[in-house]
Amino acid sequence: MSTLPAPRIDLSTPLKFAYWVPNVSGGLVVSTIEQRTDYSFDYNKKLARIAENSGFEYALTQARYAASYGADKQHEATSFSLALLGATERLKVIAAVHPGMWHPGVLAKFMITADQLSNGRAAVNVVSGWLKDEFVNFGLPWLEHDERYVRTEEFIRVLRGLWTEQGYSQQGKYYNINNFTLKPSPVDVPGRPHPEVFFGGNSTAAQATAGRVADWYFSNGKDLEGFSENIAGVTASAAEVGRRPRFGLNGFVIAGDSEKEARETLREIVAKAHKPAVQGFRDAVQEAGASTKDGKGMWADSSFEDLIQYNDGFKTQLIGTPEQIATRIVEYKKRGVNLMLTCYLHFQEEVAAFGRDILPIVRELESEAARAHGTELNNDLLPVTALQGASA
Repeated sequence: MSTLPAPRIDLSTPLKFAYWVPNVSGGLVVSTIEQRTDYSFDYNKKLARIAENSGFEYALTQARYAASYGADKQHEATSFSLALLGATERLKVIAAVHPGMWHPGVLAKFMITADQLSNGRAAVNVVSGWLKDEFVNFGLPWLEHDERYVRTEEFIRVLRGLWTEQGYSQQGKYYNINNFTLKPSPVDVPGRPHPEVFFGGNSTAAQATAGRVADWYFSNGKDLEGFSENIAGVTASAAEVGRRPRFGLNGFVIAGDSEKEARETLREIVAKAHKPAVQGFRDAVQEAGASTKDGKGMWADSSFEDLIQYNDGFKTQLIGTPEQIATRIVEYKKRGVNLMLTCYLHFQEEVAAFGRDILPIVRELESEAARAHGTELNNDLLPVTALQGASA
């Protein structure tokens, strides 16, 4: 029997929803199946407006420098995120960044500017990095696995310090900050001491780091038991220092009029997989997973089929009718999920359909679950949506 502390289950706070920004060509599955998704800014600007009008609160912009996942084009994450913030009114945009490619002081300043320009909607996803070629071919130092998380923890502490303190100093192995003040400060948002810091990673080192310094821990796709196991180390690490990070989970959504129809779409995605690209990605990420001391790195247990959606989105099994998908989402909430990070074949159409067909069922089921446990869903925390629908 596990003696690790359990995550705090918050049934009164509505789930938050995010989507992966398709700022990379080729969509979010490495397959030749049709994907009516485009990496251009015009497409993404319309998508962002659809999303915020459909009940989505966050968007996550991907960071990659070398072509990967079978894609040959990709926009840089921070600049793309800033553009999306300028094109929206309520959506929070999370830009993925790599320590070792950014100095945390420079990023802290960039994020403050983005936060000021967007009235407090900028966030960051700190990615320790697994693709060695990107660092080496840029002429940057490549750190071994656990050492990357030492650097990441220092990186996040610098961000938080510069955002919240004047005359901040920090002496570390990788960063030395001496009596530095950034002005202006981030926007003063009630309940948010600074721009939110997201972070992911399956290894023991990653989980320990997340518990100590992250506001949110992102998990690759997992089944129900796998998710509970994945966040146990984060919860334990956070408890040691009196913290309570929140948890996000990746899932690829395939909705159909019947479960059979949705499953057939999944079978077609797999049958049309771009095999050389998936295999190349598999080789790279599983080498990264094997580099951990305990073999628990991201993608360490992912099959070829899992990696067709390169963040294990099929494992979450958000596949079926709207009712089935909503029911499964709320089951994850009962395990500690606070945010669902979603992706799709056809982003604009399916994000709108998610808000129209699935999200209302999620809210009904959340209300029922809250009442069953002696509380109520706090509807005051529900995001504002457009009454006219998501066609804007």
